[in-house]
Amino acid sequence: MKKNLFLKSTFILLISGFLTKAIGFIIRISYTRIIGPYGISLYTIASPTYSLLLTIAPLSIPIAISKLVAENKGRSIRILTNAAFIIITINFILIILMLFMHDFIATNLLKEPKAGIILLAMALTLPFVSISSVLKGYFAGKQNLVPHATSNVIEQIIRLIIIVIFLPLLMKKSVMHAVLGLVLLTIVSEICSIIVFFFFLPKKINFKNTKISPNMEITHSILDISLPTVSGRIIGNIGYFFEPIILTNLLLYSGYSNNYILTEYGIYNAYSLSLLTMPSFFISAISTSLLPELSKYNAKGNKEKVIKRIKQGLLFAFLTGLIFSSLIFIFRDNLLFTLYGSTSGSNYIKILAPFFVLFYLEGVLTASLQALGLAKKTMQISLYGVIIKLIILSLFSLCHIGLYSLVISEIINILFVVFLNFYYLKKALN
Repeated sequence: MKKNLFLKSTFILLISGFLTKAIGFIIRISYTRIIGPYGISLYTIASPTYSLLLTIAPLSIPIAISKLVAENKGRSIRILTNAAFIIITINFILIILMLFMHDFIATNLLKEPKAGIILLAMALTLPFVSISSVLKGYFAGKQNLVPHATSNVIEQIIRLIIIVIFLPLLMKKSVMHAVLGLVLLTIVSEICSIIVFFFFLPKKINFKNTKISPNMEITHSILDISLPTVSGRIIGNIGYFFEPIILTNLLLYSGYSNNYILTEYGIYNAYSLSLLTMPSFFISAISTSLLPELSKYNAKGNKEKVIKRIKQGLLFAFLTGLIFSSLIFIFRDNLLFTLYGSTSGSNYIKILAPFFVLFYLEGVLTASLQALGLAKKTMQISLYGVIIKLIILSLFSLCHIGLYSLVISEIINILFVVFLNFYYLKKALN
């Protein structure tokens, strides 16, 4: 029965992930063609900062909720309300900070003043994304993935409808209006997602008797798991945040034009990496199902089940990475032209694709370490990986090889992080 629950949860996430990814690609194709290369470049240059904010805003609390609810540590609704209180506080602080810092980041760090208003718009979406993530963590801990799957699909459908109807109208005003619309539509889609989750909450909850104020014991339990986990993610996203800053400044110093850097960086992220990470919903599905499953068996001391599930997860991730990376490598030009109407970025995919076989193992390895209580170790690995990546990026950016400096640093980061995760996981299991 328990095995069936794990397989059922994974299957539900795979189906919803496929639908979400399929609709997501239609969305990406639509807005890429509507806002054009310049709009994509503006959106892309602001994305690393947004990624960092999206990591800090939920504070990895959804993972903590999933683990605590799966282990039956305290009342699940009490855990949920404590998490919501922490999340709202953090998001309020982040929005205030971005209100004062968006122009400074855009002008002085990203070297693109027009990105300032985009960063501010991105900050306004944070509370909605965070609350939705918290509810996903709650249902993942219950191993009820139907709400997660339903909300993801509905959210993507709403996004697609808004993009198709409103983005062309905004584009008639200006590219900036269109990019801002693309960012702010996240608020509408996330609200729809939150509404879906509320329909799936237990009907017998008495919110009048449920205390909204934080319980210190539950809060400590949440933060003990979330802080080490989010620290690793923050470190990774700080690296991503500094990536365009280092790249832009050093390539400008090496004699490349700002237009070349903006265009190629946009192509690299929007076309090359986007295509290579296309099958990532498979890994997301198995990792989301694996975390509460491993946490439960680990809490019971059932090492045999833990090892069995990890092996299954790694085998699935490896086969997924091998099949899709091979197909993307072989048909890269056809795929790029079909999806984006351009073969730009094919040169980067040709080099990156063989190494992305290993990239798909990272999600399963990280989820396994977190479930075994080694979130601090994943944080350390992330730190070492980011430091190495930024050093390599800095050195090769001065070698007059353009965006290939970023490609090389990405490959070295993948190899280092995956092998180190595997080493510590094997050590923990032994």
